Order: sequence, then C-alpha cells, then structure tokens
Amino acid sequence: MSLSGVHVSAATWTITYPRPLTDNDLRAEYPIALLTLALEKTGVKYTLLPSERILLQGKALRQLKENREVNVVWSMTDAQREKELLPIRIPIAKGLIGWRVFLTTKSQLASFRAIDSKQALLSKTPVQGEEWPDTKILQANGFNVFTVPEYPQAFNILETGRASFFPRSVIEIQNELDSGELSADIVVEPRLSLYYPTAMYFFVNRGNVTLARLIETGLQRAIEDGSFDALFNSTYQETLKNLELPSRTVFELDNPAMPQHTPLEDSRLWYKPASVK
Repeated sequence: MSLSGVHVSAATWTITYPRPLTDNDLRAEYPIALLTLALEKTGVKYTLLPSERILLQGKALRQLKENREVNVVWSMTDAQREKELLPIRIPIAKGLIGWRVFLTTKSQLASFRAIDSKQALLSKTPVQGEEWPDTKILQANGFNVFTVPEYPQAFNILETGRASFFPRSVIEIQNELDSGELSADIVVEPRLSLYYPTAMYFFVNRGNVTLARLIETGLQRAIEDGSFDALFNSTYQETLKNLELPSRTVFELDNPAMPQHTPLEDSRLWYKPASVK
C-alpha cells in the first residue's frame, strides 16, 4: 500500500484504540508508541485516543469489525482475523509475539527441569484464552490447553494448579512481572521456550482502506529511516537480554493458522533471537 494517489484530508484524524485493562497494564506502551511514530511520519494531523471503556481483545476485535468504539486494534494474526478485518502486514514486534517463555508457580518449577523434548513438554497443561490464535496453535501441536474466557483469569488457573504453565510472549512477560499485580508464587521458568512463526499487526475495519494505507505508509517510512528499529531496540533489548533466549532450549511449533500472505521473506521485518532446535 502507498499513499500516492490517495487524497488525504487536511482534517484531523481521530484514531481510537482499546483502552488498557489497568493503569499498570504496560503491554500497550510499545504499540501506541509505534502507532504514534507511524502517524508522525505521514505528516497528517491526528488525535490518538483510548476507547471510553476497557475492551478485552475479543471484544475489541468484534467492535472493530462492526466499526464501533475503536478504529485500530493490534493483535496476533490468523486466517480468520485477516478475513474479517484489514491487516497492515508489517509485524509490529518483528515476530517476537511467537517467541514464548513460561510463567509457572514455585511449586511446579522443579517439574520442568527434566523436560528435554517437545514430547515431554506435551505432558504439561498450558493455559490460554479461548479466542486467542495461540490456543489453536498449541492444540494443533498436541497440547491439552486449559482455556479461559478472559486474560486475567489465566493467572488464577495457573496459581491454583489447574494449569502447569502460561506461555507468554517475550514482549509481554516483563511488563506483566513489572506490573506488581501477579502473585509472588508466579515465576519465570528459566530453561525452556517455544517458537512459532506468527505476527502481531495493526488491524482496521475492512472498509477503512485509507487509514490502513496511512498507517502502512508511516511504518514503511519508519523502517526505511531506522526509527522503527530504534524504537524496537530501546523497548525490548533489555528484556531479551534478561530472558537469555539464546541459552534456552527452543521447541519449534507449526502454525497451521498462519495466513499465506505473511511477509516471511522480508528479513527486515523479523527478529530471531536464537537458533531454533
């Protein structure tokens, strides 16, 4: 997509995204910063606002599909979401959404020490959200997934032992640990990780082609002038170092729901922190 040949009004664009769950929910900081960067690169006048009410991911995506409350949402992609919504196919976290490390409990931590294969890991029960693409990926790879309707419930399921681990992307886990809202019993498993090819995109309503072109043009300009990578590195470099991904045992999973137009061939768009085993 390009803005060339598209008339962009001089009026101010009002762009509304899903309000974070709490003031301590830091997971939205980077997507909002990247969206702001992209809009600045286009030179348009804009106002960037959170939705009036808190919208969990499933609700936010439904409201976006119906053109209500929000007009941009960032989310992991799958074939169904790309059918219902209009994706801007630039992975906003360079594929890190598919690199997963595990939250578990102190009482279950020792049981992961003997795991040295994907088959052994299948004996463990992960917890995930009912509508998350990750759930289908894990199920397709043989995991018996405990699902919950809403994200905050996953931590309770983990804490009460009904699930063995909660796979979290490397771009989420540090913010969750820093939020101060997790039980002291929940810890990071230090040895293992999962990888599956996937992307987190900005999505807009299928009818909002001009907004999609606007955001994509800004992202492309940020890639070309290095400001995309600068923001990415300043946000995640420390986390990647702390999680020690290169020294972890990485199990690669298939992603049968990955859309065929995922731009896997463009190496500028992806970050690979470790060799996959």
